[in-house]
Amino acid sequence: MTAGELHLRALYQRLKQIWSGETGRHWRPDRPADGQCSVTALVAHDLLGGEILKTDVNGAWHFYNHIAGRRIDFTAEQFESPIGYDDLPSSRKEALEDCTAEQYRQLRARVVAGT
Repeated sequence: MTAGELHLRALYQRLKQIWSGETGRHWRPDRPADGQCSVTALVAHDLLGGEILKTDVNGAWHFYNHIAGRRIDFTAEQFESPIGYDDLPSSRKEALEDCTAEQYRQLRARVVAGT
């Protein structure tokens, strides 16, 4: 496992611990990734760079990242079946429209405090 993969795994483990109803409107304790895609894609973009991408899942946009040539979707587990990724370019502005500024601030602060 490379250092980059270890960093991604550590970030994923941290996210699972800190996602909450304050960071995403559909969060549930038994399904912590629910409703966390846009806010997570924004924070991952802040920390790791790359691009924010989107795909349509059941009529709604799902946001994730493309980092160092790889698709990184920290919130894929919220779906019961595999996602057919479209890898459409998105933006910070579009991802921010899918969450609140407070949700973004909360998640970012929690991730940064844990690193």
